[in-house]
Amino acid sequence: MSDFTYATVRSVPEDGGVRRIVLNRPGQLNAMNRALLDDVARAFDEANADPATRAIVFTGEGRAFCAGDDRHEHAHPESEEEARDLVEAIQRATRAISLGPKPVVGAINGWAVGGGFEWAVNCDFPIWAESAKGFFPEVSLNIFVTGAVTSLLPAMVGLLKAREMLFLGERYDAAELLRLGVAWRVVPDAALQDEALALARRLAALPALSVRAMKRTLNATAASDIHRALALETDATVAGFLDPETTRRLKAFA
Repeated sequence: MSDFTYATVRSVPEDGGVRRIVLNRPGQLNAMNRALLDDVARAFDEANADPATRAIVFTGEGRAFCAGDDRHEHAHPESEEEARDLVEAIQRATRAISLGPKPVVGAINGWAVGGGFEWAVNCDFPIWAESAKGFFPEVSLNIFVTGAVTSLLPAMVGLLKAREMLFLGERYDAAELLRLGVAWRVVPDAALQDEALALARRLAALPALSVRAMKRTLNATAASDIHRALALETDATVAGFLDPETTRRLKAFA
Protein backbone atom coordinates (compact mmCIF):
# COMPACT_ATOMS: atom_id res chain seq x y z
CA MET A 1 0.00 0.00 0.00
CA SER A 2 1.14 3.55 -0.67
CA ASP A 3 0.60 6.83 1.15
CA PHE A 4 -2.07 9.15 -0.24
CA THR A 5 -1.30 12.84 0.21
CA TYR A 6 -3.82 15.56 1.15
CA ALA A 7 -3.47 19.04 2.60
CA THR A 8 -5.37 18.42 5.84
CA VAL A 9 -5.49 14.62 6.17
CA ARG A 10 -2.85 11.89 6.37
CA SER A 11 -3.63 8.48 4.86
CA VAL A 12 -1.01 6.02 6.03
CA PRO A 13 -0.72 2.27 5.31
CA GLU A 14 -0.22 -0.07 8.25
CA ASP A 15 0.59 -3.77 8.40
CA GLY A 16 -2.13 -6.33 7.85
CA GLY A 17 -4.19 -4.56 5.20
CA VAL A 18 -5.05 -1.59 7.42
CA ARG A 19 -4.95 2.10 6.50
CA ARG A 20 -5.02 4.94 9.04
CA ILE A 21 -6.81 8.13 7.99
CA VAL A 22 -5.79 10.95 10.32
CA LEU A 23 -7.35 14.41 10.54
CA ASN A 24 -4.30 16.67 10.50
CA ARG A 25 -5.18 20.20 11.65
CA PRO A 26 -4.04 19.77 15.27
CA GLY A 27 -3.53 23.50 15.82
CA GLN A 28 -7.25 23.98 15.10
CA LEU A 29 -8.31 20.83 17.01
CA ASN A 30 -9.02 19.32 13.58
CA ALA A 31 -11.97 21.65 13.11
CA MET A 32 -13.76 21.40 9.79
CA ASN A 33 -13.03 23.82 6.99
CA ARG A 34 -13.85 23.18 3.34
CA ALA A 35 -10.41 21.70 2.64
CA LEU A 36 -10.80 19.16 5.45
CA LEU A 37 -14.28 18.13 4.28
CA ASP A 38 -13.06 17.55 0.74
CA ASP A 39 -9.90 15.75 1.88
CA VAL A 40 -11.82 13.37 4.16
CA ALA A 41 -14.17 12.39 1.33
CA ARG A 42 -11.24 11.90 -1.07
CA ALA A 43 -9.18 9.96 1.48
CA PHE A 44 -12.02 7.52 2.18
CA ASP A 45 -12.97 7.19 -1.48
CA GLU A 46 -9.39 6.33 -2.41
CA ALA A 47 -8.99 3.96 0.56
CA ASN A 48 -12.24 2.23 -0.36
CA ALA A 49 -11.00 1.85 -3.95
CA ASP A 50 -7.56 0.55 -2.90
CA PRO A 51 -7.49 -3.28 -3.18
CA ALA A 52 -4.72 -3.52 -0.58
CA THR A 53 -6.80 -1.67 2.05
CA ARG A 54 -9.18 -4.04 3.83
CA ALA A 55 -9.99 -2.00 6.95
CA ILE A 56 -9.60 1.65 7.98
CA VAL A 57 -8.75 3.38 11.27
CA PHE A 58 -10.12 6.94 11.51
CA THR A 59 -8.60 9.28 14.11
CA GLY A 60 -7.38 12.81 14.78
CA GLU A 61 -3.90 14.23 15.31
CA GLY A 62 -3.24 16.00 18.61
CA ARG A 63 -5.66 16.84 21.41
CA ALA A 64 -8.98 16.33 19.62
CA PHE A 65 -10.66 14.04 17.14
CA CYS A 66 -12.59 16.90 15.53
CA ALA A 67 -13.92 20.08 17.17
CA GLY A 68 -16.71 20.57 14.63
CA ASP A 69 -17.09 23.57 12.34
CA ASP A 70 -14.09 25.92 12.18
CA ARG A 71 -15.91 29.05 13.31
CA HIS A 72 -12.86 31.21 12.55
CA GLU A 73 -13.21 30.32 8.86
CA HIS A 74 -16.99 30.37 8.72
CA ALA A 75 -18.31 32.57 5.92
CA HIS A 76 -22.03 33.20 5.55
CA PRO A 77 -23.13 31.67 2.21
CA GLU A 78 -24.24 34.25 -0.34
CA SER A 79 -26.74 31.98 -2.09
CA GLU A 80 -28.64 28.73 -1.71
CA GLU A 81 -26.35 27.20 -4.35
CA GLU A 82 -23.27 28.07 -2.30
CA ALA A 83 -24.84 26.76 0.92
CA ARG A 84 -25.95 23.53 -0.74
CA ASP A 85 -22.49 22.96 -2.20
CA LEU A 86 -20.99 23.22 1.31
CA VAL A 87 -23.52 20.88 2.91
CA GLU A 88 -23.16 18.35 0.10
CA ALA A 89 -19.41 18.33 0.81
CA ILE A 90 -20.20 17.37 4.42
CA GLN A 91 -22.55 14.61 3.30
CA ARG A 92 -20.08 13.28 0.71
CA ALA A 93 -17.68 12.55 3.56
CA THR A 94 -20.42 10.70 5.45
CA ARG A 95 -21.29 8.60 2.42
CA ALA A 96 -17.65 7.64 1.98
CA ILE A 97 -17.35 6.60 5.64
CA SER A 98 -20.72 4.98 6.26
CA LEU A 99 -21.63 3.60 2.84
CA GLY A 100 -18.16 2.64 1.62
CA PRO A 101 -17.37 -1.09 1.49
CA LYS A 102 -14.49 -1.14 3.99
CA PRO A 103 -15.08 -1.41 7.77
CA VAL A 104 -14.08 1.72 9.69
CA VAL A 105 -12.71 1.64 13.24
CA GLY A 106 -12.93 5.02 14.96
CA ALA A 107 -10.15 5.96 17.39
CA ILE A 108 -11.88 8.90 19.07
CA ASN A 109 -9.45 11.07 21.01
CA GLY A 110 -10.29 14.27 22.89
CA TRP A 111 -13.30 16.29 21.76
CA ALA A 112 -15.75 15.12 19.10
CA VAL A 113 -18.08 18.07 18.53
CA GLY A 114 -20.89 18.59 16.01
CA GLY A 115 -19.70 17.21 12.69
CA GLY A 116 -16.83 15.50 14.50
CA PHE A 117 -19.30 13.66 16.71
CA GLU A 118 -21.22 12.75 13.54
CA TRP A 119 -18.07 11.20 12.07
CA ALA A 120 -17.59 9.18 15.27
CA VAL A 121 -21.17 7.88 14.92
CA ASN A 122 -20.47 7.04 11.27
CA CYS A 123 -17.68 4.61 12.22
CA ASP A 124 -18.57 0.92 12.30
CA PHE A 125 -16.61 0.33 15.51
CA PRO A 126 -16.07 3.59 17.45
CA ILE A 127 -13.46 3.14 20.18
CA TRP A 128 -13.30 6.13 22.53
CA ALA A 129 -10.42 7.19 24.74
CA GLU A 130 -11.37 7.48 28.41
CA SER A 131 -10.89 11.26 28.37
CA ALA A 132 -12.85 11.84 25.14
CA LYS A 133 -16.14 13.77 25.12
CA GLY A 134 -18.79 14.56 22.55
CA PHE A 135 -21.83 16.74 21.97
CA PHE A 136 -24.06 18.20 19.26
CA PRO A 137 -24.32 22.02 19.48
CA GLU A 138 -26.06 22.46 16.12
CA VAL A 139 -29.61 23.31 17.24
CA SER A 140 -28.30 25.98 19.62
CA LEU A 141 -26.36 27.47 16.68
CA ASN A 142 -29.47 27.68 14.46
CA ILE A 143 -28.24 24.95 12.12
CA PHE A 144 -28.93 21.25 11.75
CA VAL A 145 -27.07 18.00 12.11
CA THR A 146 -25.73 16.09 9.13
CA GLY A 147 -23.99 12.74 8.79
CA ALA A 148 -27.24 10.72 8.78
CA VAL A 149 -27.30 10.93 12.59
CA THR A 150 -31.06 11.59 12.51
CA SER A 151 -31.30 7.96 11.38
CA LEU A 152 -28.25 6.36 13.02
CA LEU A 153 -28.48 7.89 16.50
CA PRO A 154 -32.09 6.81 17.31
CA ALA A 155 -31.13 3.29 16.22
CA MET A 156 -28.26 3.36 18.71
CA VAL A 157 -29.80 5.08 21.75
CA GLY A 158 -33.57 5.16 21.16
CA LEU A 159 -35.71 8.06 20.03
CA LEU A 160 -36.11 9.80 23.39
CA LYS A 161 -32.39 9.85 24.17
CA ALA A 162 -31.63 10.95 20.60
CA ARG A 163 -33.99 13.90 21.12
CA GLU A 164 -32.08 14.85 24.27
CA MET A 165 -28.73 14.63 22.53
CA LEU A 166 -29.77 16.54 19.40
CA PHE A 167 -32.15 19.18 20.82
CA LEU A 168 -30.41 20.01 24.09
CA GLY A 169 -26.77 19.55 23.13
CA GLU A 170 -25.75 17.92 26.42
CA ARG A 171 -22.09 16.98 26.79
CA TYR A 172 -21.28 13.30 27.28
CA ASP A 173 -18.11 11.62 28.46
CA ALA A 174 -16.85 8.36 27.02
CA ALA A 175 -18.20 6.23 29.88
CA GLU A 176 -21.74 7.55 29.32
CA LEU A 177 -21.45 7.07 25.56
CA LEU A 178 -20.43 3.45 26.17
CA ARG A 179 -23.48 2.95 28.39
CA LEU A 180 -25.72 4.49 25.73
CA GLY A 181 -24.30 2.35 22.92
CA VAL A 182 -22.64 5.20 21.00
CA ALA A 183 -19.14 4.01 21.88
CA TRP A 184 -18.32 0.39 21.07
CA ARG A 185 -15.47 0.29 23.60
CA VAL A 186 -13.68 2.73 25.92
CA VAL A 187 -9.96 2.29 26.55
CA PRO A 188 -7.19 4.20 28.35
CA ASP A 189 -5.93 7.13 26.29
CA ALA A 190 -2.47 5.61 25.88
CA ALA A 191 -3.92 2.38 24.48
CA LEU A 192 -6.33 3.96 21.98
CA GLN A 193 -4.32 3.69 18.77
CA ASP A 194 -3.03 0.18 19.51
CA GLU A 195 -6.54 -1.07 20.32
CA ALA A 196 -7.94 0.47 17.14
CA LEU A 197 -5.18 -1.01 14.98
CA ALA A 198 -5.61 -4.46 16.55
CA LEU A 199 -9.33 -4.47 15.81
CA ALA A 200 -8.77 -3.18 12.27
CA ARG A 201 -6.26 -5.96 11.59
CA ARG A 202 -8.80 -8.49 12.86
CA LEU A 203 -11.44 -7.08 10.50
CA ALA A 204 -8.96 -6.96 7.63
CA ALA A 205 -8.27 -10.67 8.06
CA LEU A 206 -11.95 -11.56 7.45
CA PRO A 207 -13.25 -12.39 3.94
CA ALA A 208 -13.77 -9.09 2.13
CA LEU A 209 -16.95 -10.20 0.36
CA SER A 210 -18.83 -11.09 3.53
CA VAL A 211 -17.54 -8.04 5.42
CA ARG A 212 -18.71 -5.74 2.63
CA ALA A 213 -22.12 -7.42 2.52
CA MET A 214 -22.53 -7.28 6.30
CA LYS A 215 -21.74 -3.56 6.45
CA ARG A 216 -24.11 -2.79 3.57
CA THR A 217 -26.95 -4.90 4.99
CA LEU A 218 -26.69 -3.64 8.56
CA ASN A 219 -26.74 -0.03 7.37
CA ALA A 220 -29.79 -0.75 5.23
CA THR A 221 -31.80 -2.55 7.91
CA ALA A 222 -30.69 -1.52 11.42
CA ALA A 223 -31.40 2.19 10.93
CA SER A 224 -34.16 3.91 9.02
CA ASP A 225 -33.46 5.09 5.46
CA ILE A 226 -29.98 6.65 5.60
CA HIS A 227 -30.28 8.12 2.12
CA ARG A 228 -33.54 9.89 3.01
CA ALA A 229 -32.02 11.14 6.26
CA LEU A 230 -29.07 12.61 4.36
CA ALA A 231 -31.40 14.40 1.94
CA LEU A 232 -33.63 15.85 4.68
CA GLU A 233 -30.62 16.89 6.77
CA THR A 234 -29.12 18.64 3.75
CA ASP A 235 -32.26 20.73 3.15
CA ALA A 236 -32.50 21.69 6.83
CA THR A 237 -28.81 22.58 7.10
CA VAL A 238 -28.91 24.70 3.93
CA ALA A 239 -31.80 26.69 5.41
CA GLY A 240 -29.83 27.20 8.61
CA PHE A 241 -26.70 28.38 6.81
CA LEU A 242 -28.75 30.93 4.85
CA ASP A 243 -30.11 32.56 8.02
CA PRO A 244 -27.83 35.45 9.14
CA GLU A 245 -28.60 34.54 12.76
CA THR A 246 -26.50 31.42 12.26
CA THR A 247 -23.34 33.39 11.55
CA ARG A 248 -23.80 35.46 14.70
CA ARG A 249 -24.27 32.35 16.83
CA LEU A 250 -21.33 30.49 15.28
CA LYS A 251 -18.96 33.40 15.88
CA ALA A 252 -20.15 33.67 19.51
CA PHE A 253 -19.85 29.92 20.15
CA ALA A 254 -17.10 28.79 22.47
